[in-house]
Amino acid sequence: EVQLVESGGGLVQAGGSLRLSCTASGFTFDDYVIGWFRQAPGKEREGVSCIGYFDGSTYYADSVKGRFTISGTKTTVYLQMNSLKPEDTAVYYCAADSSLGNAQTMGIFGQHYAMDYWGKGTLVTVSS
Repeated sequence: EVQLVESGGGLVQAGGSLRLSCTASGFTFDDYVIGWFRQAPGKEREGVSCIGYFDGSTYYADSVKGRFTISGTKTTVYLQMNSLKPEDTAVYYCAADSSLGNAQTMGIFGQHYAMDYWGKGTLVTVSS
């Protein structure tokens, strides 16, 4: 079965760190752009960070630049989240798409795009 599975969410105090993982089964990321999105209660889903495996492009939302780092292997993408803030609290989803051109395109427009695959999400809660 082709799917994406997120893990690594949890409860952390402000200033702490978490590392999220997005693991693919049934395919590899070679020809894909992979992105992390998040949705907080009452808010729209937003692009957080993306990586283009075929061109090496990356994207970070302004709100996470300097705090979050995206990296990965052929089947797993990681999101290292440092200096977490209460406003980072959300359900984090990963997505994969083979037709979006690069990481920036996915990051800016991906929440409105019909991605090839979405994971089911992992909850991150940052307490103040």
